[in-house]
Amino acid sequence: MGAVFKGSSARSPLWITPWRRRLVRRHYSHAVLPSYGITTPTPEPQQRPQTPSPVFRSPYRFETGYACCAKRPSRPFPPPFLSPPSSSFSDPLTTHGQSLDKRLSVKGELIRGLNNGDDAVLVAENFIGVNDGVGAWATKSQGHAALWSRLLLHFWALEVERQVDNVSDPDPVEFLQRAYEETVRATRTPNEWLGTSTSVTALLHWSADDGCSKPLLYVTNLGDCKILVIRPREREVLFRTQEQWHWFDCPVQLGTNSVDTPRKDAVMSKVELEEDDIVLALSDGVVDNLWEHEVVTIALDSFNKWEADKECLPHSYGHKTDQRMVFVARELLKAALDIAQDPHAESPYMEKAIDEGLAIEGGKLDDISVVAASCRKRVT
Repeated sequence: MGAVFKGSSARSPLWITPWRRRLVRRHYSHAVLPSYGITTPTPEPQQRPQTPSPVFRSPYRFETGYACCAKRPSRPFPPPFLSPPSSSFSDPLTTHGQSLDKRLSVKGELIRGLNNGDDAVLVAENFIGVNDGVGAWATKSQGHAALWSRLLLHFWALEVERQVDNVSDPDPVEFLQRAYEETVRATRTPNEWLGTSTSVTALLHWSADDGCSKPLLYVTNLGDCKILVIRPREREVLFRTQEQWHWFDCPVQLGTNSVDTPRKDAVMSKVELEEDDIVLALSDGVVDNLWEHEVVTIALDSFNKWEADKECLPHSYGHKTDQRMVFVARELLKAALDIAQDPHAESPYMEKAIDEGLAIEGGKLDDISVVAASCRKRVT
């Protein structure tokens, strides 16, 4: 089996000139609608540690929201992963039939069967993440990028819950390494399923100095998804991950035929936070369509708009009372989606392609995933 990377996806051939591209109708599958919510489901008790997870006793927590839109539905999961794909990191193994009471409603109807294509999102009180499964594997009979992206996040989250405690210095790279090894084992038997995925995660922990705790963020990146940390009161980016590439449109990635591994290639950073700092986890469907300054402006403007109009906005965005970060995530998704569907828009992806001498115009049609989190002091 030859290597399959992002650069070998079923994109239009390079001989299609810009004027021909304008004739191509750009749209997302009508079967896939944007989805959004507060947190993704957690594993069932048999998948969790026997003792209560200490990570949830952190003095800090995330106020969270996510928004996703797939360019096309991913293929159904094969046995033994019988749950239909959704935006949950744990659905392939543990949450089939679980209550979705944490999901928001859309036009009065509860969202069911959420699907964000080959992306996977992880949204919890103390950790968030986005994995981007490489869609080129859809051309292979045994290819399943969505399964790979979800399993990697699923096993990573379980490692976090097993290993993080009140005194240790977490090692998210090692968590990802173990998740990668477990995913390799899980996709080899009883049948082999091929795929690769990038990964970016953020674990909210804390440090203690002179008896005072301070929030400390552990960010792990491998590939071209991105974490941004924004301080609203200063309207500036405190931290950003750097995209990792082998060559244009071929990021560092984990999985079949890839030489990349977490221990060798993942980058872990520690970021000191303050309360109300915003942490964004973004798939390449966002960063290929929006420049960083646009992401920051949209995030802060929507954050402030929610604060100004919070008495009115909840009636338009579901039945939950605390939906500020959902609103932020949705606004970012809508902005990225507008560019992705515009064949004449200028975009970061178009700019990178031109730098490589490629005749590519407009936004990039891709799975779009946004997780927005605000650092909050836990009320005991």
